[in-house]
Amino acid sequence: MLGSAIPDIFSTQVAVEGFEKMKMPTYLTPFLGIAKALGVVAILIPGYPRIKEWAYAGLMFDLAGATWCIFSAGIRGGNLAFMIMPIVIGFLSYTYYRRNSLIFKHEYHKKGQGTQDTLL
Repeated sequence: MLGSAIPDIFSTQVAVEGFEKMKMPTYLTPFLGIAKALGVVAILIPGYPRIKEWAYAGLMFDLAGATWCIFSAGIRGGNLAFMIMPIVIGFLSYTYYRRNSLIFKHEYHKKGQGTQDTLL
């Protein structure tokens, strides 16, 4: 996601052309780029599980929206197939994050060191 956020933030020619192909207003490009970059930062920073949940949700909404815009603009073929890869990676990343956070909570409670509220 960060790879697509940087060109969007700086409104590079490639990002603007992509938005124009999808018949989207180009003034959204920097906004979406900043939102994607903040989501990536939120996911990479340790802790803050509630913010991570929202970041994962936002990035998946971004991917779903981009896929829909590509489809609605009539751009078919490789572009739609390419969108499957980041969606699968996002899903796997979220699944791995949830699995690890649940294991951590289980171990934390098993040792009697606190309640769930202390982790949030």
